Amino acid sequence: MKNNSNAPTHLEHHVHIGEVPILSDSASPKIVLVGNPNVGKSVIFNYLSGIYVDVSNYPGTTVEVTKGKYLQYDVYDTPGIYGVSSFNDEERVARDIILEGDVIINIVDGVHMERDLFLTQQLIDMGKRLLVVINFWDEVNKHRIKIDIGKLEHFLGVPVITATAVKKEGLKTLEEKIQQARQGKQNRQLHSKLHIMLTIVGSQSEALLVLEGDEFISKNHGVAPLNERESVYIDRRNRVNYIVNQIIEDDSTRKHIYSLIGRWTVRTITGIPILIGILYLMFLFVGKLVAQDLVGFTETYLGNELWEVWIRSVVTGFIPATSLVAKILVGEFGVLTMSVTYLLFLLFPLVFAFYIALSLLEDSGYLPRLATMVDRSMIFIGLNGRAVIPLILGFGCVSMATITTRLLSTEREKTIATTILQFAIPCSAQLAVITALLVGAGFQALLIYTAVIFSVLVTIGTVLNKTLKGESSPLLIDLPPMRLPRINNVFQKTVVRTFSFMKEAAPWFFLGAGVIGTLEVTGLLKIWQQALAPLTVHWLKLPADASTAFVMGLVRRDFGAAGLYSLHLDPMQVVVALVTITLFVPCVTSMIIMYKERGWKKATLIWIGTWLNAFLIGGLVAHIIGIFKIL
Repeated sequence: MKNNSNAPTHLEHHVHIGEVPILSDSASPKIVLVGNPNVGKSVIFNYLSGIYVDVSNYPGTTVEVTKGKYLQYDVYDTPGIYGVSSFNDEERVARDIILEGDVIINIVDGVHMERDLFLTQQLIDMGKRLLVVINFWDEVNKHRIKIDIGKLEHFLGVPVITATAVKKEGLKTLEEKIQQARQGKQNRQLHSKLHIMLTIVGSQSEALLVLEGDEFISKNHGVAPLNERESVYIDRRNRVNYIVNQIIEDDSTRKHIYSLIGRWTVRTITGIPILIGILYLMFLFVGKLVAQDLVGFTETYLGNELWEVWIRSVVTGFIPATSLVAKILVGEFGVLTMSVTYLLFLLFPLVFAFYIALSLLEDSGYLPRLATMVDRSMIFIGLNGRAVIPLILGFGCVSMATITTRLLSTEREKTIATTILQFAIPCSAQLAVITALLVGAGFQALLIYTAVIFSVLVTIGTVLNKTLKGESSPLLIDLPPMRLPRINNVFQKTVVRTFSFMKEAAPWFFLGAGVIGTLEVTGLLKIWQQALAPLTVHWLKLPADASTAFVMGLVRRDFGAAGLYSLHLDPMQVVVALVTITLFVPCVTSMIIMYKERGWKKATLIWIGTWLNAFLIGGLVAHIIGIFKIL
């Protein structure tokens, strides 16, 4: 073969989604790029295939698969995974493509070998022809980590190259090394067991997956899954730990410190205080610094005193202030006054601050460790520790979190997680407003609110766990190394998520303000308030105006929470109003996604249940506080 790796060939045309199957029936051999999330697969894929690629949704999923051409090979870039299995759509898609691959290029983060080599060893156990690329070699040198590549090749039995993909360093040898890709050294006992199974299962790769309990592959071959996953995984982890200890000499004390912190975060005796400390720091940052100090300035001065006064003078310069149009545009619930103040001067700084905190937790590697620590507790509500990820993401956006319930293993777990998200998890903007109001109401109000919402969450999960058939699946998750968050990553994630939230929220806020303003000028708002008065005033013990916030909450829950911000409520009313609005019906966007993910029957039951639950619990809290005079 001619050495023309500096000039990779490309697809001659771009094929649009849906025109061809993802895995074509062409005679071309297939190269599949496999690795953990964020190890640089896409950079190496782009180097091999150039810019002419196909991006398609894998059939039956929303997971994108990228295909290109390199020399005589079809090249596939798979989703980032920690193991070849069937726990979520990403892993199932990667599994199917890997099974079809002729050569696997496994990209490994050189700084995090102990994590990434677990997947490498699994690919070797599958009997695939393998080439390993140790990426981020510049970071390896920067951290003064010495890796013996010769020893690594000896232990794995496959060719290994080092690279800094973003600088294209080390990639020139790819063509030669692809030709040298071969099966690696396997555990003899496991290898013998897999070969016995070959009489039933067509390939060693599928035999391994049947052994590890993959129900889909087992069903395809008409056999029962053997469910030896735990023993296989433990043995594989022990082999990886042995290899890492033999090949790595780490002169950096920093890594040892991060490793120690990582161990502390998963132990109950140290992990719980660490979690409490993190939550307290988030409260100080989001709840006090931003929600009180910064928002106090932006909303009052920039919003109420500058923006609203200016825009009202501009509009009333063309339209009489007493006209219906002026009242809708710049009145009490004005589209150009209240909406803009809420969006830009109240919600924007709060949401931005929340996503900064969430991105810091993600980029540090803490969230998977939190999943590990809470795993046993989650079993009581029918979930495993992995569910803590969508539940935490729900504090950012319930709609986004509902989509991420796909990473859960069973339909039962997805239903439980979705119900908890819709019933008891406030989104970031809603949470930010809630935090701001609770800070003003006092510490006792904060404790009562937290206790009620937590009790509802646990009760819903427990009831569903007892009534739905099945049981929670075991947690199998690989922990990324702890590290100092990268400022660029944190800032980029925060900006993208905040922009996405504001882009989605803005139209609904303007629409909601228009609806509320129209109801006000036509007198329908008073009729609504009077209709809800027995419920709002007598049952919830709130001002009649609070019913307006519930109207706003139908559009978006955070819009409803923001509507409470302008009311003069005593501490008891703050708690009752916030409990009710937190447990209130999901916003329009979240409801649409819920209908799509869970089906109309389950979604409708959840939606009706949130109505009943919100007003029932809110009223009970109001009467209990009143009877016992707690606040």
